[in-house]
Amino acid sequence: MYFTDRGIEELTDRRGEEEVSLAWLAERLREFVDLNPEFETPVERLATWLARLDDEDED
Repeated sequence: MYFTDRGIEELTDRRGEEEVSLAWLAERLREFVDLNPEFETPVERLATWLARLDDEDED
């Protein structure tokens, strides 16, 4: 288990029953980066990964 899994598990435990839009999630990510600019690159990578999940492999 990665250290970050604890945060993911807490998110699931506390908010797992909620439904949110991707627009809501994007706004929360923007707020997080505004408060924690040192995490700009990892948040950008996560957002890009999520945005491209359904893309077919380009190999």
